[in-house]
Amino acid sequence: MKACGLIVEYNPFHNGHYYHIKKAKKTSNADCIIAVMSGNFLQRGEPAIIDKFSRAKAALISGADIVLELPYVYAVQNSDHFAEGAVQTLHAIGVSSICFGSESGDINHFIKSYHIFRDKAAIYKMTLKQWLDGGFSFPEASMHAYEAIGLTTSQFDLSQPNNILGYSYVKAILSHGFDIEPLTIKRHNNHYHQQEVTDRIASATSIRKELFSENEEMTAKAAAALPEATIEQLRKYKEQTGHWHNWEHYFPLLNYQVQTMSSEDMKKIHGVTEGLEQRVKKTAKTAETMQAWIEEIKTKRYTWTRIQRMFVHILTNTKKTDLEPYLYSSEKMPYIRLLGMTKTGQHYLNGIKKDLDIPIITALSRTMHPMLQLEEKATAAYYSILNPSSRKKLAKQELTQPVIY
Repeated sequence: MKACGLIVEYNPFHNGHYYHIKKAKKTSNADCIIAVMSGNFLQRGEPAIIDKFSRAKAALISGADIVLELPYVYAVQNSDHFAEGAVQTLHAIGVSSICFGSESGDINHFIKSYHIFRDKAAIYKMTLKQWLDGGFSFPEASMHAYEAIGLTTSQFDLSQPNNILGYSYVKAILSHGFDIEPLTIKRHNNHYHQQEVTDRIASATSIRKELFSENEEMTAKAAAALPEATIEQLRKYKEQTGHWHNWEHYFPLLNYQVQTMSSEDMKKIHGVTEGLEQRVKKTAKTAETMQAWIEEIKTKRYTWTRIQRMFVHILTNTKKTDLEPYLYSSEKMPYIRLLGMTKTGQHYLNGIKKDLDIPIITALSRTMHPMLQLEEKATAAYYSILNPSSRKKLAKQELTQPVIY
């Protein structure tokens, strides 16, 4: 069987994601669609609106055949680390292609840009350092560094979020020499940061905004942009827990953690650098909401996304020493975490099991890899805002067999 990989978050799974699956299957001529998905915390440093098992179920009902979990180590990181973990996971499970959505829609732009970057990497690094030393954020500094080596043009804009991620995927594939064909489809009819739902295909950002704007209720406008499976999972999760997750729910706990944590301990947390702990602790005393707190910390250097990622690592008590052995290691992915599959996915896994040289993990155990121990901490942090009975019931999912649709 031929498999095509998708790198996703499904926060939540919407009609654009359904379109992506259908186009990817057609473009790649694959028999099996394998999605590697962020867990309960996401790349931009946010809690997922509903938990990973609910999102995996919606994806399986809507066309995915296998859903894997991108380890926490890589999920809450910049685009390069995020891409590295995702591409390594899909390579390990044997995909022959990876298909991603982009503003460009032309894979040749990405491949050509990789070769330019490889040939001019020294100039890129020197320019990046100059802009970072000038007090600019990494995204801004990187943008200027790309311009210095001729990578940003009207044809291929590396300031666009999906182009950035796509470029990181292609870079990871080509730099490792993986036998994976990169494919891209043009994003349809919406912008990644679009704030309003205006069509049946809308951005996840606009859908979440719509859902949270009406006292966390499903509106007709949001429902029009979602498959029935997602509507069902959102409603079911809300009935069970009373919540759809966002940062404001975590504000009291996180604020308490920051105010009671010493500066020395905070400096050990991944993402806390350059004296940022002093700014975080100072603003914690007067902040009244999560949004106001982040606004108070935010500067030209410290972007909203960087601050959110830092807060996730504070919430989960994840230290630099917990992540750095994996982020900067050349070793292969130690395991594949299976969240769910269809009968087609099960058939694919049965066909490749004998060729895999790393284990497929379906549930957490007492003797698990340290990366999975970080997953356990992230899960506990994610469910911490729920009532004890909901928390206990949902946490048990980590110990059971994967979702089979």
